[in-house]
Amino acid sequence: QVQLVESGGGLVQAGGSLRLSCAASGRTFSSYAMGWFRQAPGKEREFVAAIAWSGGTTPYADSVKGRFTISRDNAKNTVYLQMNSLKSEDTAVYYCAARRPVLVATTERAYDYWGQGTQVTVSS
Repeated sequence: QVQLVESGGGLVQAGGSLRLSCAASGRTFSSYAMGWFRQAPGKEREFVAAIAWSGGTTPYADSVKGRFTISRDNAKNTVYLQMNSLKSEDTAVYYCAARRPVLVATTERAYDYWGQGTQVTVSS
């Protein structure tokens, strides 16, 4: 029903920046909360950030507060993750997720649709 495609991942040096994008297609006339998750090598998938449909509520994981910024452009059906001051610990596959309710959530089970993931590698 909804397809999510991430882009913008790649290799970056520590202290650098990347901007991830997640483009949605399908039933985009509906209102969705969006989220970003990541999975580092040898670790479980973890919550990174989320944004309500209105854009007014944006919780972040403690590990990325002050460095990452989530935003969305509903007219373009796209959500963004601006990643600044990147650290080696940020190396992971980043996943975009969509949730039918307008309220944000921080757990995987709360999301209905997932992208394929995009690799972010931060070199020291």
